[in-house]
This record gives sequence, C-alpha cells and structure tokens, in this order.
Amino acid sequence: MDQMTQLCRELKDKLSEYLDGDLESALCAEIERHLQGCDNCRVMVDTLNKTITLYRNYGQVSVPPDTHGRLTRVLRLEMLKNQPARADDNSHPPGGRDQ
Repeated sequence: MDQMTQLCRELKDKLSEYLDGDLESALCAEIERHLQGCDNCRVMVDTLNKTITLYRNYGQVSVPPDTHGRLTRVLRLEMLKNQPARADDNSHPPGGRDQ
C-alpha cells in the first residue's frame, strides 16, 4: 500500500483528536509533517477547521415546534430503516418471508 495513502487514512482516523488537541505531541508532529506534503489532507483539515469556526460563531438557532416535530419523526424513521434486522424479529414466519 502507498505510504501516503496509509498516512492519509491514519490522519482521518485521528482527525477529531488532532483538532481537539488530544493527541500526544509526537503524533501531532507526525501529522503536521504529513500535512506539509499532502495537499488533500491539508485541505480536509482546513475545511473542517473553518466549519467548526463557523458553527461556533453562528450560535443557536430556534426551530418552530412543528418543524422540530416533523424533523424528529423523519430522523427516527431514518434510524429505524438503517438498523439491522434483529435475530428475535418474529414479524416473518420461520423459513423466510414468502411462506
């Protein structure tokens, strides 16, 4: 595997910790060396930093109650759609769905 690709993946795995300042100094130094030579990762880090800054500066937004309720329902439905089927799901007869 290409070393830059591996370093890019490692950076993505540690990105939140890096931006929060929660990594050991040696690992931070390694990431910073990588960012000096990798335009893609540098753009990713810069974009995320800008996004975090915009979020922090924007403040809290009020959402009307009816909009909040609709959004909550849609999010719950999406979460249910994305959950794997449970082993104890008895909604289908034994042996398959089509019996």
